[in-house]
Amino acid sequence: MEMWFSDVHTPNVKLSIRVDEQLFSANSELQRLDVLSSREFGKILVVDGDLALTEKDEFIYHEMISHVPMAVHPDVKQILVIGGGDGGVVRELVKYEEVEQIDVVEADPLLVEVCRRYFPQMACSLNDRRVNIYHEDGLKFIRSRSDAYDLIIIDSPNPFGAAEGLFTKEFYGNCFNALHEDGIMINQHESPFYDEEAFWCLRMHKRIVESFPVSRVYQAHIPSYPSGHWLFGFASKKYHPVDDLDGVRWKLLGIHTRYYLPRLHAGVFALPAYVEEMLKDVE
Repeated sequence: MEMWFSDVHTPNVKLSIRVDEQLFSANSELQRLDVLSSREFGKILVVDGDLALTEKDEFIYHEMISHVPMAVHPDVKQILVIGGGDGGVVRELVKYEEVEQIDVVEADPLLVEVCRRYFPQMACSLNDRRVNIYHEDGLKFIRSRSDAYDLIIIDSPNPFGAAEGLFTKEFYGNCFNALHEDGIMINQHESPFYDEEAFWCLRMHKRIVESFPVSRVYQAHIPSYPSGHWLFGFASKKYHPVDDLDGVRWKLLGIHTRYYLPRLHAGVFALPAYVEEMLKDVE
């Protein structure tokens, strides 16, 4: 008997992955968590029935949401990660010796423990001495911070349900206030390909543009995500994501990556025509 997990992308499209076994399943106070084992993608984390990450391609998402801002900002010391309880973003950030503090705000403590057990290649980074984990609501946490961070990374789930508050104009305004005068904010921006995803993408971008003087969108190819074409948002008080890239400085750090490279950096901000058309009225 074959077992398949199907991640619903639209009412008419599913990504189906053959599964060998279910390794874990439980309901936390906030959500349902499942861990599946597959031959093609390795272990898969499923949150409330939606594919959150896979062992095989998680590195693409986590590298692109982390190293793009780190290669632009010349002096990142204090970082806030909202979400990120799996440890993937933190794994990339702890590679930078100059970083002094990484605050991780993950509302669900069970998610952290599940990832420590089943995804140690990511979650082991949460043990770094510079990491502080807060099991709090991200929206409430950010309200109490002012001029506190060089970089904020919003590693949040889909922009509806319990996480919807992390996609409001109020939230982005609070992030602006929590950043230093030259701070950068990065968020996952959904996919532009399917209509529903594109709607959320456009709404997020509009609200961020209203809050930050510099706001751009960049992209990566993540095979397990809806359509495979995934966007990120780069918002800054000062730095331009391409003009202020210091690729030589970044390469001298000797950081090992599997997807991100400075020579890739400018290209990911060169968006396809259909995405530019979608965003043109917001810029």
